[in-house]
Amino acid sequence: MRQRRIGTSSVEVTELGFGGAQIGNLYAAVDDETAAGAVQGAWDAGVRYFDTAPHYGLGLSERRLGTGLAGRRRDEFVVSTKVGRLLVPNSSPGGSDVGEGGFAVPDALTRVFDYSRDGVRRSLDASLDRLQLDHVDIVYVHDPDDYLDQAIGQAIPALLGLRDEGVVGAVGAGMNFWQPLLRIVAETDIDAVMLAGRWTLIDRPGEPLLAECLSRGVSVVDAAPFNSGLLSRRWPADGAPFNYTAAPADILARARALATACQAYGTTLPEAAMLFPLRHPAVTCVVAGMRTMAQARTSAAYMSAEVPEPAWRALDDIATGAVPAG
Repeated sequence: MRQRRIGTSSVEVTELGFGGAQIGNLYAAVDDETAAGAVQGAWDAGVRYFDTAPHYGLGLSERRLGTGLAGRRRDEFVVSTKVGRLLVPNSSPGGSDVGEGGFAVPDALTRVFDYSRDGVRRSLDASLDRLQLDHVDIVYVHDPDDYLDQAIGQAIPALLGLRDEGVVGAVGAGMNFWQPLLRIVAETDIDAVMLAGRWTLIDRPGEPLLAECLSRGVSVVDAAPFNSGLLSRRWPADGAPFNYTAAPADILARARALATACQAYGTTLPEAAMLFPLRHPAVTCVVAGMRTMAQARTSAAYMSAEVPEPAWRALDDIATGAVPAG
């Protein structure tokens, strides 16, 4: 699988990255064997970039990823994790984290937002312990939506210091919203942004961020290419999720118009969705969630699909509203 460089750093990632939220029991539990199979399936398919976070399953994703990568040569893979949420004992557990965090795990721990310099180091040290690694290659500041000033003033400078010391290879910020990332790119010296769901085949508001990143040499790691599920099937079903809720009628109609166009040109909706982000020169990598070995293999297969240029033009017209979806 082809590799691309993160910004001006020495870190190189495969064009497809393994998204670790699913093996943290996002919404539904998977057992350890299934999670290990997902990591193995990605590895067998050539994926060498693995992304996780403390948030994912209250540390479960990091622990499972560490186990799945154990015994492999450290210079053969890239791992990213995130800072901004410390995991601390939960003084009033309710039994499950599904309602609070969206992960089907016991809630013996809880999350505390902390974007301070000390919080960054504490979070990273805990992540390394769970991952069973002595270093990670990329660290993202995770979802500093309501803490942007502290993230810019403390968390990112702390990570940049670790980068300068050689402790981490690259520094980034990861969010679901492009506007705060645009400010971060303008005001800091980060190497990458992870943008989730805002530059996809059907939803493209993040273009100003991508343009700024391209001009500054900042890599875009594009996450959630299926918009939480809407684009993951050849034909979007009634009630298909879009940005973690049921897709509105107009969005569902547009997704089905995209699917019809894909069929007309001999491709499929998930193949086009996976390949779309990399058409932009600012995008270095696509990160997709992988829950099972079969999902990992399928995601990798999508990357080798061929979408003809006339198909892209037709899909662009539908996605941008130049052609009505109905």
